[in-house]
Amino acid sequence: MSAPSAAPAPTTARRRRPGRRITPRRVASRTGFYVLLAIFVVASLFPFYWMVINSLKTDADFSKGTTSLLPRHISFASYSNDLLHSSVTGLNFGRTLLNSAIVALSATVITVVIGVLAGYALSRTRMRFKTPTLGFILVAGFFPTIAMVGPLFILYRRLGLLNNYLALIIASLIYTLPIAVWFLGNFFTQIPHQLEEAALVDGSTRLQALRRVILPVAMPGIFTVTILSFILAWNDFLFAVSYMETPDKYTAPLAIIGLGQSQFRVFYNRIDAAVVMVTIPVVLIVMFAQRRIISGLTAGALKS
Repeated sequence: MSAPSAAPAPTTARRRRPGRRITPRRVASRTGFYVLLAIFVVASLFPFYWMVINSLKTDADFSKGTTSLLPRHISFASYSNDLLHSSVTGLNFGRTLLNSAIVALSATVITVVIGVLAGYALSRTRMRFKTPTLGFILVAGFFPTIAMVGPLFILYRRLGLLNNYLALIIASLIYTLPIAVWFLGNFFTQIPHQLEEAALVDGSTRLQALRRVILPVAMPGIFTVTILSFILAWNDFLFAVSYMETPDKYTAPLAIIGLGQSQFRVFYNRIDAAVVMVTIPVVLIVMFAQRRIISGLTAGALKS
């Protein structure tokens, strides 16, 4: 009988995979990618940079027609004039910022409350044509808002709501509510039914199960809807220009068209300062909450 063959000696080190060779073609491809990325970033940020630089220029610089990328004399007079003095048009831009905050926050709170209740009901109710219903809700959110201005104007005039914050809050729901209901309806669908069923067995009501069990799990989606709703309501111009009549009720986007304009010239540095002040809240929200926004948008796809 032949002797059994000896087992191969265990290797102490794995064979290392050879690294990719650095070829001129690879270097050129990587360099081209970063060049295109840099061009895209510069092209995206340059308009905002241009507004910031113009807002820091003095009236004398604009009178000379300077178009330099850097201001000769940095001045915050445009910001103080918009917020405090408003000597050109009499508009108090600080007041308009407060008006926008009132409208945007009120519309956001209403949107989140209704969106949570409606989205949860749609996700847990057994009904026919649920998917087409959610699709119709989403399509309603993309319906041209200009077509709604006339009927709402007639309705608001009869109800005495023209030049009223309530008119803008209700109109802003046209932007925010369809997206919130559609998004949360799909988001709640991904949450297992066993969570609230266990709470119902323990004696909780349906609303208690929603508040104590479902909402903590659904916070990424709710946070995303909150941010998107605030941004949409904050940037509204169409409804504001249609229903607001007196300058003390103007929102910030509407007030910008009147800032910096006089009988003989336009102070673009003051207009740019107002645009920067309107943009800063949105930029800060996106910068500090981008992770939550991404997690909310992708959470439904990651849940089993």
